[in-house]
Amino acid sequence: MASPNGDGDFESSLLSFEKLDRASPDLWPEQLPGVSEFAASFKNPITNSPPKWMAELESEDIEMLKELGSLTTANLMEKVKGLQNLAYQLGLEESREMTRGKFLNILERPKK
Repeated sequence: MASPNGDGDFESSLLSFEKLDRASPDLWPEQLPGVSEFAASFKNPITNSPPKWMAELESEDIEMLKELGSLTTANLMEKVKGLQNLAYQLGLEESREMTRGKFLNILERPKK
């Protein structure tokens, strides 16, 4: 066994005064890419200003977001199907109007 005076020397020889900072990507690789930037964006979670994407929304838009957020999955799917049907109907109507414009020659370029 080591002497009582030698224990302090042994423990002090094990100490390391090396400074390890997380700035080195070689020493501390990021486990999930992008997590550091995401976490840094939430350093101050208590803010009075709305997020950037909400700054341009009007009160009607916010009400619609709240309404859509309160729908069940089935109701939300029904709403999406309704929007898809509406988009299809608008496409058909646009196609008819473009065909009509073609037959009426309103889309031709004027001849110089």
